[in-house]
Amino acid sequence: MTTEMPSDTSATSPDKPVRINGTAELDEFVANGDVILADFYADWCGPCRMLEPIVKRLASDTDATVAKVDVDTNPQLANSFGVRGVPTLVLFADGEQVEKIVGVQSEEQLRSLIESHTN
Repeated sequence: MTTEMPSDTSATSPDKPVRINGTAELDEFVANGDVILADFYADWCGPCRMLEPIVKRLASDTDATVAKVDVDTNPQLANSFGVRGVPTLVLFADGEQVEKIVGVQSEEQLRSLIESHTN
């Protein structure tokens, strides 16, 4: 299921994670948003499933837009961001990559990271 992205993500961010398919889609998403948290995951990954409720809450409770990238259907995109293990979270602020975190993180850590880059 794909969630439509509002045309102006700087004014409002979706309250659910948005599935991204392909480099062009992620590039456009990042260019049009303020703070984007990209979750590179795989359906078979246990830690990714543990992280899922956290990223859903972050999508609904923070100003960040959460993008979900399935590494199995987007291997070239994952490779271009140096994703070697899942989950990998990449944070973008104002169109630039500012952080990359590998592994499950606590909701508090991720929320703090997002808030540190929110205008």
